[in-house]
Amino acid sequence: MSHTVLQRLMPISGLVYDERNRTGQGGEMRVLLAHNNYSIAGGAEVFFHEIGRLLEEHGHEVAKFCCAEEGLSVRYAEHFPRIDHYGDGGLLAKAFRVPSVIYNNKAKARMAKVLNDFRPDIVHCFAIYGRLTPSILDAVRETGVPTVLSCNDYKHICPNYKLFHHGRVCMDCRGGRFYNAILNRCCHDDLAVSAVAALEAYAHQHMDVWRKNVVRFLFASRFMEERTHEFWGEGQVRTDILQNPFDASEHYVEPHAGDAILYFGRLIEEKGVKVLLDAARLCPEVPVVIVGDGPDAPKVEATASELPNVRFVGPAWGESLRRHMRAARAVVVPSLWHENFPYVILQAFAAGLPVIGARRGGIPELVAAGQHGWLFEPTKVVELAAIMQQVAKLPAEKIESIGSKAQNYVSVTFSDDAIYADLERIYAEVLKS
Repeated sequence: MSHTVLQRLMPISGLVYDERNRTGQGGEMRVLLAHNNYSIAGGAEVFFHEIGRLLEEHGHEVAKFCCAEEGLSVRYAEHFPRIDHYGDGGLLAKAFRVPSVIYNNKAKARMAKVLNDFRPDIVHCFAIYGRLTPSILDAVRETGVPTVLSCNDYKHICPNYKLFHHGRVCMDCRGGRFYNAILNRCCHDDLAVSAVAALEAYAHQHMDVWRKNVVRFLFASRFMEERTHEFWGEGQVRTDILQNPFDASEHYVEPHAGDAILYFGRLIEEKGVKVLLDAARLCPEVPVVIVGDGPDAPKVEATASELPNVRFVGPAWGESLRRHMRAARAVVVPSLWHENFPYVILQAFAAGLPVIGARRGGIPELVAAGQHGWLFEPTKVVELAAIMQQVAKLPAEKIESIGSKAQNYVSVTFSDDAIYADLERIYAEVLKS
């Protein structure tokens, strides 16, 4: 790190830094983690808290900055800004809320207070758009502290987060053409919501809030990393891979070969369950079990009732889900959208099950790594049906062999030690720059 940058940082932290301390190789770091939600609502919150756990277990001091929640009693909770969701309230309330959805000055001021008190060495942000907003990145930059950003979805390049709408993959906003979000009504098929999302994207592009404030963008998949460079231009930002820690032992099942092709997850259009049902119709000799819930659950249940080889279970977790895994031969992930880093694949591997995965997003990186299953084009129902028939006919020892390799892969690749090594390297490189 240059002497000038070091001098700029010293008054903020109140510590005497040397090159060894600032790399995280010879001393503890103070790390501030920022994310919209403190309470766990999904995989993004799990990732946020797991990174905090890893850092604390390796002796670093961690603080968190989130939106205020009722009954939350954690460090700095008194500074967490109270921010309503954009969708709450009537039309006037939503209209009044638009500026703060794009750039929340209250969140920026509260972040500045936490920065002044905690005096971090580095700030690691996660999902902050829409509520905390990128305003907090400006607050961090103004102190001279470096920021890294973990992107769990495509919001930094796509107004609707997904690169997907109305049943198709979409790259229409590439090159900053965010007006396409309005033309496509790509956000909840709602013109007003899509217009706000496009306005937000244009405002952030004009302010350059992402690229000027974030030292390094972190992704769980090479696919998302490549799409970012494709949208923003090669070499415009520095990127790296930081995947999610995953405790495979919690999902362990002895490698086995059951009978059914198992789907478990959310039942919504982009997950491709309709493709699975269409494929099941073409191979009536292959048993299929569908576990999950979501907006499309009634349609899935109705279709499943027409197919003698398909059983719709509904939602299941814990030991109940594990029972379905023990009876499965493989897990199918038929996503239509470019899913970044599906946890269901890690769960399947940990349970000793190979995966039949769509060639979408980060799925091929997991399934093809070490040959842990089979890939298909998600729009080709016949191809999926043929793979399901092939898997059903494979000898049990072959299924068990693939499952065992997948189990070993997930246990090693996503262990705490492996993920912390990447995290430590990334922080060290950022703090040296």
